[in-house]
Order: sequence, then C-alpha cells, then structure tokens
Amino acid sequence: MRKVGIIMGSDSDLPVVRKAADMLRAFDVPFEVHVYSAHRTPVQARDFALHARENGFGVLIVAAGMAAHLAGAVAANTTLPVIGIPCQGPVLDGLDALLSTVQMPTGIPVAAVAVNGGANAALLAVQILAVSDEALAARLDEKRRKDAEAVLQKDAGILEKL
Repeated sequence: MRKVGIIMGSDSDLPVVRKAADMLRAFDVPFEVHVYSAHRTPVQARDFALHARENGFGVLIVAAGMAAHLAGAVAANTTLPVIGIPCQGPVLDGLDALLSTVQMPTGIPVAAVAVNGGANAALLAVQILAVSDEALAARLDEKRRKDAEAVLQKDAGILEKL
C-alpha cells in the first residue's frame, strides 16, 4: 500500500494534523508527517513533493493557515493528489487559508476540506487509495455502515430527550 504524506506549515498545525493521523491509523494506512514551510523552507518542501511518488507516497495532505501557500507549492511539484487542510488562524478564523487553498490556477488542482478538517482529509486520502485496494474499500464501507447505524440509534432515542 502506498503511504500518505502529511506536511504542515508549522508545528502549531499539529492539533489539526493529529486528527488526520488518528484517522489514518484507524484504517492502518501508513503515513509520514513533516513540517515544511512554503516560505521558510521552500527547497525542502519542493524536494519532498518532487520525490514523493518514488518514495512510496500515493496522496499528500497539506495543512497550513493564514496565507496557506503550502498546498499549492506542493501541488506545483507533483502530480500526486494533494488535499489541502486550511487551518484556522488568529485573524480571519481560517477564511484566508480556505480561500488560498481553493483558489488554485487551472492545471494545479488542490482538493480542499473544511477549515481544520483533518479527519476528512484523511478519509479523502483513504478513499483515493481505496480505488486500487479492495480491502481498504471494504473498511471504508464498514465505517460508513457504523456511522449510519450511530445516527439511526440517535434518531430512535431523540423523543426521550424532548
């Protein structure tokens, strides 16, 4: 199975990245986590992206806040799928990062999840890998079944709460 690469622009993004790591662990998907900055360590970020496929990665998840250029910088240097997680910042509550993540030029796509959406980024990465992995696809189906069951249990008990 190919690995998922997780890159965060700062270690302050770790609480968001932890959600992605936890979800990947739940699916037994191998991953690596790195801190690279689009602005402070552009050479290292570029090198990671350029060599990601040959280093066994199948999907890259990139978390960054504020200007959030990292996902685009990574996507510019690989043809692997890149999933951007815009992280909430101190000024605009993550709207700035969200817009930076989704407003990519034609030819350099970045998939985007919700602000601080680490778990969904990991689930999207798992879905991408599951296209060619039937066992992983079956685990996704089982998670969806359990999630639906949990909602139906809440539905069955809602009148007791009113």
